[in-house]
Amino acid sequence: MPCKQHTITSPITFKGKGLHTGLNVTMTVNPAPENTGIRFRRTDVEGQPEIPALSDFVTDTSRGTTIEKDGVKVSTIEHIMAALWTSGVDNAVVDIDAPETPILDGSAKEYVAKIGEAGLTAQEADREYYEVREKFTYTVPEKNVSIEIYPDEVFSVNVNIDYNSRVLGNQYATFVPGDDFASKIAPCRTFVFLHELEPLLNLNLIKGGDLDNAIVVVENPISEQEVERLQVLFNKKDIKVSKGYLNNLELRYQNEPARHKLLDLLGDFALLGRRIKGRVFATRPGHAANTAVVKELKKELRKNASRPRYRYEPGMELVYDINGVRGKLPHRPPFLLVDRIFHIDSQSVAGIKNVTMNEPFFVGHFPDEPVMPGVLIVEAMAQCGGILALHDIEDPENYSTYFMKIDGVKFKQKVVPGDTLQFELRLTEPIRRSIVQMEAKAFVGDQLATEAFLMAQVIRNKA
Repeated sequence: MPCKQHTITSPITFKGKGLHTGLNVTMTVNPAPENTGIRFRRTDVEGQPEIPALSDFVTDTSRGTTIEKDGVKVSTIEHIMAALWTSGVDNAVVDIDAPETPILDGSAKEYVAKIGEAGLTAQEADREYYEVREKFTYTVPEKNVSIEIYPDEVFSVNVNIDYNSRVLGNQYATFVPGDDFASKIAPCRTFVFLHELEPLLNLNLIKGGDLDNAIVVVENPISEQEVERLQVLFNKKDIKVSKGYLNNLELRYQNEPARHKLLDLLGDFALLGRRIKGRVFATRPGHAANTAVVKELKKELRKNASRPRYRYEPGMELVYDINGVRGKLPHRPPFLLVDRIFHIDSQSVAGIKNVTMNEPFFVGHFPDEPVMPGVLIVEAMAQCGGILALHDIEDPENYSTYFMKIDGVKFKQKVVPGDTLQFELRLTEPIRRSIVQMEAKAFVGDQLATEAFLMAQVIRNKA
């Protein structure tokens, strides 16, 4: 059975400082309708613009993941994204009054805890997945970075880090089905090497960072003079080094840094906009590599979006033959442009039209080179979508669907006599107040012929 999308049951609010800006931040995660995805809404900016949490909008990965749209950005989103995604939240609008999320204790622990307290609500739409069908490899040899993804029925991650550090050593972390993210990964804090701190401060960053929300790794012994300088730097009098860590006397896990890298990877992979079915092996992953991989997967998704999701085969069991179609639609020949429906569920429909030379429009369009008019392809897609809109109505023969808007129409190739047109339509929003919004595609074989976004209204017939 397909897994349904979920949203958070009630709003939850977080307050804290941004890691790099040092600004006080209030961030509220709100429930959202199905197919919304995760969106950040800047409440401190005029018009409260929204930025979808998708790889398309990633603009910076230097010390965290930043998304930006029309000059408005939100930074360091990886922890809240990992918490939402791994807790099962598909749809949420995140109100935030600053350009950066609160760092809290440097982990996702509080995020996950509050999401768990609020609970989730199941929605009608099915959850969509990216299924890895062949090995994928991404490498940055000069940095010893590699991410490989293999086909699998479930999602799992294996992370290995080795920074030639005598303190960290070679660390390994895993996240597999059945693991409890809340206890195993979420509490793991961000980490930084001591020699990286001063350059970051010189760049006017980590204004909100302190020794309570980051693990600071100290590779080499430091002098008393250096300790005094760090005391001034962090405005703390009790700074000391213990077992290679600055003031972090006890790690939450022996491999906490590796687990945090895994946490970051989960948050960045959420920017694909759908969950992955595949096995991930990552060596020295970071935000740049993580988001680069997601962008490549996104390209593959777009390619797949130009191919049919469903496969029609002659002789297969139909949902509606031509008589069933006539029972659902008020249209009649020569304006009935759907022959068969071979798939339908609450969110999508797929059907076909066999295009023959006997179509009346070929008489004049065009006599010497017959081509099916584009407006009739759009009409045929709309009729197929009308069957989806009327599918759950008890007396569909007493209703009709009427166009309200057609957007984004693209004609990719000609449709000619002998072609079999395959239509696929899916709801982009739940049907509300009899308004139906659909993404529509028409294929000839595996080639996309026409696509559009349609809006229609279902109205009861007067007669």
